[in-house]
Amino acid sequence: MQPQTMDHSDHIRPLAGKVAIVTGSTSGIGLGIARALAQAGSDVVINGLGDPQEIERVRAELESGALFGRVEYNGANLMDGADARRLVEKTIADFGRVDILVNNAGIQHVSPIEDFPVEKYDAIIALNLSSAWHTTRAAFASMKAQGFGRIINVASAHGLVASPFKSAYVAAKHGVVGLTKTVALEGAEHGITCNAICPGYVWTPLVENQIDDTAKARGISRDEVIRDVLLAAQPNKRFATVEEMGALTVFLCGPGAASITGTALPVDGGWTAH
Repeated sequence: MQPQTMDHSDHIRPLAGKVAIVTGSTSGIGLGIARALAQAGSDVVINGLGDPQEIERVRAELESGALFGRVEYNGANLMDGADARRLVEKTIADFGRVDILVNNAGIQHVSPIEDFPVEKYDAIIALNLSSAWHTTRAAFASMKAQGFGRIINVASAHGLVASPFKSAYVAAKHGVVGLTKTVALEGAEHGITCNAICPGYVWTPLVENQIDDTAKARGISRDEVIRDVLLAAQPNKRFATVEEMGALTVFLCGPGAASITGTALPVDGGWTAH
């Protein structure tokens, strides 16, 4: 009996032939995930806000670093449920399928609840939670028909624990974890997995700007902001990286994670182990 051989490309392109949508992926965590998926061989549809020329630069850079995959941009406004649905529908029309859906788009606002602007609450729930429901609903039938789907919801450590003054964000992220579990149960017999990634603080340009702003506001050094404010709850005292988020997403979309579903995976340096 001849030993079974494996194409070397299976190792370097584990997601070859797959089509992925990553929301909120023109910067930060979403961009890191989109890059990892493209490098793993998947076609990728990115989505998000920004200067059109910068978005095209990002798209072209991702495609040039991809392993034979396409990278396209879709500017759907995910605050609008119908637009979120059209993002998925257009991807299926253009690529013929959708295999991977990463719901990453989100915003934040910090305020005591009695002063929390109602419009900010509505916006956070719409983008952080409702958009994930709309895109999942739009993709699910196609995934069931093909017998394969990988849905990754980027939640947060705040999907597992709370912090003061973040009522809308914590409510939305806890909702994302609940949505993840429900979708996992509905997809379990159809080859569809659904998992939530729950990061603590991740090093992004947004966080870097927050460090400088906080240092000025409090009259303390950058190191003190990092150690005593941002990373106070993270036992490992380091930021996670967008590359870590990307690597975990690629794993969850690959064959080794076929039985992992309905989980909320902390990537928080031990924050939620307290």
